[in-house]
Parts: sequence; C-alpha cells; structure tokens
Amino acid sequence: SPEMFEEVGIDPPSGVLLHGPPGTGKTMLAKAVANQTDATFIKMAGSELVHKFIGEGAKLVRDLFELARQHEPSVLFIDEIDAIAAKRTDSKTSGDAEVQRTMMQLLSEMDGFEDRGEVRIIAATNRFDMLDRAILRPGRFDRLIEVPKPDVEGREQIFRIHTRDMNLDDDLDFTELADMTGEASGADVKAVCTEAGMFAIRDDRTEIHMQDFLDAWEKIQAEDDDENVSRTFA
Repeated sequence: SPEMFEEVGIDPPSGVLLHGPPGTGKTMLAKAVANQTDATFIKMAGSELVHKFIGEGAKLVRDLFELARQHEPSVLFIDEIDAIAAKRTDSKTSGDAEVQRTMMQLLSEMDGFEDRGEVRIIAATNRFDMLDRAILRPGRFDRLIEVPKPDVEGREQIFRIHTRDMNLDDDLDFTELADMTGEASGADVKAVCTEAGMFAIRDDRTEIHMQDFLDAWEKIQAEDDDENVSRTFA
C-alpha cells in the first residue's frame, strides 16, 4: 500500500515493464492491477504513437499523460512499447527521427518534470531485447516482470477457466489437455476452447467432446505453422 512506502520513506516504483511472449496475459495483468486499486485504466498501443508527421507522436504522449493526470488515480498501460522505445540507431530517415522524438517525450514525462501524482505506468513488450536501455533506467521502468508461457498446471487452470460456461461431455480430461498443449500460451488455450465449441456446432451438437479439443489443438498448431512459414518467406 502507498502508506507502507511512506512509512519506510521511499518512493513506490514509478513504472513496471511486463515482458514475455505474445498471448501470456500481460494486458490482463495490467487491467487486474487497475481493478484491484480502483484506478482508471487507460490503454494505448505503442504502434498508435508512431506518426509520420513531425511532432504528432510527442503530442499524443503529452495528451495521454494529461488524460491520466485528469483521471487519477490511474494506470496508464502502453502495449508494444518497443514500437517507440527500440534501441536508437544512426538512421537519418524522417520516420526514425519522429520515433526518437516520441520516445524522448515519453522519457521526459516519466522523469516527471511535472509531478505525476497518482499515475502509475505499466508497459508491455514481446521484444525485451530490442528496448533502448535508457527506458530501463531507475525512476523510469524500474520493475521488470517476466510473464512466461504457463506451465502444465497453469494450462490446466486456464482450460478450466475458459470452459466454465461450456457444455462439456463427461469424457473431457483436463490433465491430458494440459499435457498435450506443451507450447501453448494462455491465448492459445482460449483459442482451443473456442475452436472446440465451433467443431461441436459444425457437427450440430450442443455438447463438446474431448475429440473436439484434440481437433481444435491440431488446427491451432497448423495455423501457427502457416504463419511461421509466411513470416519466413515474407
């Protein structure tokens, strides 16, 4: 609680950076923090802050922080922060220069030339390796939290959560589902559950069988493989 920090005599972390593979629940975590603290949740994707016109990105960052200050206590969540906070290069193109200006404005806001008040910043990235070290300096994002893919127990829990309202056959084995979906993220598990329901509907059934989940997982894997092939030859 804020009172604990006051009693100890230190400032609470100003920024938290969540990093990990896609689909592991980074956005969900940020929303949960806002809900638990009764704070206003403001979300912006880093890619939305990238503009080709000079000064537009920096103005958006200023407006975003102003909005957060007006609605404090607030949690400002910047997804895909690597879009504006990647390692700086010597590139002289106007687009790269504009991204640099946007990042400098973000650093300026985080350094708090004006008191930020009850505004907390959470950011997320799938590409931690690409981030400019300047953004990880103490006083900016000084808490780094890795959000990995779930382990087998985590996957079983996620399957149970996403199937709570589904009409399941008695043959469903959550332990087997968790075991066979080894590389699945939380988002993958949710997609498998939805797809299993679609298989039942296509078969004109209202009850979802274990086989539907097996077929759904096979389909999700095939789609992932197709995406990887497309990226390789893009």
